[in-house]
Amino acid sequence: MADASIVCTNLSFSWPDETPVFDGLSFALGPGRCGLVGPNGAGKSTLLRLAVGELIPSAGSITPQGHVGYLPQSLPLIDGTVDEALEIAPIRAALHAIESGDVDEAHFTTVGDHWDIEERTTIVLDRLGLGDVSLDRPLRSLSGGQVLAIGLAAQLLKRPDVLILDEPTNNLDLAARQRLYQVVEEWKGALLVVSHDRALLDRVDTIAELHASELRLYGGNFTAYTEAVELEQEAAQRAVRGAEQELRRHKREAQAARERAQRRASNAKRNKASAGIPRIHAGALQRQAQESAGRAASVHQERMTQAKAKLDEASQGLREEARLAITLPQTSLPAGRTVVTCQEANVRYGERTLFAGRGVDLGIRGPERIALLGPNGSGKSTLLKLIAGELAPSSGTVAAPTDRMSYLSQRLDLLDLDASVLDNLRRFAPHLSDSELRYRLAQFLFRGDRVHRTAGWLSGGERLRATLACVLSTDPAPQLLLMDEPTNNLDLNSAAQLENALNAFQGAFVVVSHDQPFLRAIGVSRWLRLADGTLEEIAEPEGE
Repeated sequence: MADASIVCTNLSFSWPDETPVFDGLSFALGPGRCGLVGPNGAGKSTLLRLAVGELIPSAGSITPQGHVGYLPQSLPLIDGTVDEALEIAPIRAALHAIESGDVDEAHFTTVGDHWDIEERTTIVLDRLGLGDVSLDRPLRSLSGGQVLAIGLAAQLLKRPDVLILDEPTNNLDLAARQRLYQVVEEWKGALLVVSHDRALLDRVDTIAELHASELRLYGGNFTAYTEAVELEQEAAQRAVRGAEQELRRHKREAQAARERAQRRASNAKRNKASAGIPRIHAGALQRQAQESAGRAASVHQERMTQAKAKLDEASQGLREEARLAITLPQTSLPAGRTVVTCQEANVRYGERTLFAGRGVDLGIRGPERIALLGPNGSGKSTLLKLIAGELAPSSGTVAAPTDRMSYLSQRLDLLDLDASVLDNLRRFAPHLSDSELRYRLAQFLFRGDRVHRTAGWLSGGERLRATLACVLSTDPAPQLLLMDEPTNNLDLNSAAQLENALNAFQGAFVVVSHDQPFLRAIGVSRWLRLADGTLEEIAEPEGE
């Protein structure tokens, strides 16, 4: 792994609508752990997809040196088993055939050097907290966090020299995150990870910042990077203030020079009239004064032009982060109104029921703000699907006496990926005019031609913003929001704006999240925990 690296040379890439993403980008990353950061839509996921060959550059190249493992931001649902997701099902089948006495040469070819594949798989799954997950278990019975961990295990089994991860902590509970952190800390080859998880980014050696189609490298972890950026911004602000003061000074000097020239011209006119100077001499003196004033004005104009150029250059060092301007529908929900009633609700997977005992009992009344906690695989997303009516209980009842409900799923699968962002919103909000649709999208940072971007080409953060715009624009406005990991893929500024919007919402919401600072910031009033098949009300958890 000593030669593991990623080399990017004069890379250029544009979307099918000819929107440029990169133009002549170059950098080199050697062995070590690098965190790739930048605002939503900067092109982080696009860069990773170019690196692994999923996208083709219009010019230049980006080439990993060594065997590559890649964990994308969104794993596709597979109608299969865990071993199929781990890409070891054919090897297992060949091994079992050989063990049963079948000596067909094709089986030995399939096994190759992987005679210990099941032992190695067990070790990797144990390392990621999945030791109790059967290799024959259907993937659809696993949680989003467990599926993501399975995806990571599949890449680790390849023994890659270069490991590329795109938002690998999405949907992971705290214990699973800690196990991922350990993988990152122990990595010996080249690692490139896109993440908004500060704890993860504090475990890397280098931060690569992608901003305005340029990539800058900062030595150290995320904390060191933020400190360096703060110092840069303080210096940039000082430079801007200095340039503004210099420009004001030159403007004052130019104004003073004009006033002096006007006074001299006025005095000369009066003196000429009183002194009886011949007209030819008076004209020469006037021309000299005008030429002198013109030269002075030219000098002052040049100084102001130079000062403006300095101000423009200094201003380029200031960062202006685009922020969401989310305004949630003003939906007033009476305190006594019943929103959801679950009675002994349960879901069956084959012979196994998800919830313990007689099932889940849950009542939601009025504008309650509920956080639903629990480890990966406990059934949190399934419970949201029951409430949303996307899944029917195998026993018991679920009643939601309002059709004014919006559900933001973990997989962001509401959008038509072949349609534009504008057309997707039009489908959810046909009552809005074209100008109103564009105004609503502008609040979610889709402005100008970006509203015509095909949804399938959006980054994870952009797709989340587009989905939020759609589910929050229905008519009538929702009284109940169901949100499954809503901060996944959101940069820190966008997450803060979502917090502000939820604090202004007057309806009820149930949110699944492992981000406790986010949950505290949105004023959660009721904390529920689902574990070992049992739903219970708990006090607000301490710490993070």
